[in-house]
Amino acid sequence: MFDKEKDLIDALARRQIGRREFMRRAGQLGIGAAALSGLMGQAMNRALAQNGDYDWKQHQGTTLKLLLNKHPYADAMIANLDSFKELTGMDVTYDVFPEDVYFDKVTAALSSGSSEYDALMTGAYMTWTYGPAGWIEDLNSYINDPSKTAASWDWEDFLPGLRASTAWDGMPGSELGSGDAKQWCLPWGFEQNNISYNRPMFEKAGVEAPADMPALMAACEKLKGANGDVYPIGVRGSRSWATIHPGFLSGYANFGEKDLINDGGMLKAAMNTDGSKAFHRDWVKMIQEFGPKNWSTYTWYQVGTDLGAGASAMIYDADILGYFMNGGDNAEAGNIAYAAIAPNPEASAPTPNVWIWSLAMSSFSNNKDAAWTFMQWASSKEHALFGARTMDFVNPVRASVWKDQQFLDRIDAKYPGYIEQFETSAPGAKIYFTPQPLFFDVTTAWAAMLQRMVANEIGVDEGLDQLAESINDQLSQAGLQ
Repeated sequence: MFDKEKDLIDALARRQIGRREFMRRAGQLGIGAAALSGLMGQAMNRALAQNGDYDWKQHQGTTLKLLLNKHPYADAMIANLDSFKELTGMDVTYDVFPEDVYFDKVTAALSSGSSEYDALMTGAYMTWTYGPAGWIEDLNSYINDPSKTAASWDWEDFLPGLRASTAWDGMPGSELGSGDAKQWCLPWGFEQNNISYNRPMFEKAGVEAPADMPALMAACEKLKGANGDVYPIGVRGSRSWATIHPGFLSGYANFGEKDLINDGGMLKAAMNTDGSKAFHRDWVKMIQEFGPKNWSTYTWYQVGTDLGAGASAMIYDADILGYFMNGGDNAEAGNIAYAAIAPNPEASAPTPNVWIWSLAMSSFSNNKDAAWTFMQWASSKEHALFGARTMDFVNPVRASVWKDQQFLDRIDAKYPGYIEQFETSAPGAKIYFTPQPLFFDVTTAWAAMLQRMVANEIGVDEGLDQLAESINDQLSQAGLQ
């Protein structure tokens, strides 16, 4: 039986059979889902080992420790971890924390110079602090060293916008990925911000997925009251940087607006331009008329939960958030569909700002070469295919995975419109923020002002003028203007 299972998995890994034929044969052999995942990981291991361009056993006997956020990306890696141990002869331990405390744990570990963790999950924005502080390694020295990196690992296979968005030279205001940018982390999985919507609710209201901001407002008007107490659209609203980066900044950037202007190395707030004020007026109106009553408390979790529970008709947020709400034990599982949006009617395509979960190496690790071996494996084509085919490892960061028919068939079967929204948005997907050390201060102040405007405590024009003045003061005090 084992030989038959092995041959079947290898045939799938080599793409000699399709996913449907694979599932049919697996069923005949009586292979369960858990066994399938394990066997798939073993097949990917064999594919790695057979490349022959890297000694995966060179650090056998070493034990690594990881710091992980509780997330499906981490779940996919943990599910495949025995394959890594078998491939390398290394052991791996890890600590996993929920996101509401995770970044505090990372900051505490790195700022103290602790050597406890060798590698960690991070967001790209966080590396604008970690990198210049000397807490994480510039990975260029590993990527560009053929003695340390397998040729088959293929750095060029990572989507170019993600490679650039995770590299910065440390100069405030400089373009990400330009010049002498340091590669502070490896893209691991990412989120584009688009529309996820409830198809039955849209059909009942007689509306289609909106392609731009005017259509979005018109759809919300028709959705309001069409499905009982369901509110039309969910977006984030808590007093946090995380309120600004998803749908809000994606739409803002689509109108050509900026957070900051870089004038010869001097930074200046740009939230009070005429174009910015016009966008803010529409966004504030959308929340006031069509958002949840307690919007100012909404984080990723509340936005997603409401969509999955049928409390909202759509969200303008991470595509993977809509993906997760279309499965599991969510009440609306199977009813969610996806669409790209370019809020500016004159824009040629969407410009989604992205969140990139990434892997970084601690500068305080005592096992850096071994940690790099792990990071290669965890970001490899083989592991990405394992996660995309058998787990919820979306969105993949590798171009080759987006060409894998087994993965595409799996998504198409249960997530209508997901592939299309991704392909439409991917060319314009990147980080649209200006990299600079006050990123979290600026975005948190922005979210706080947005709350005041939605609550009618201050007008949009006056509020943005005050915000720009306050941010310019902070930039000046920090020597950035």
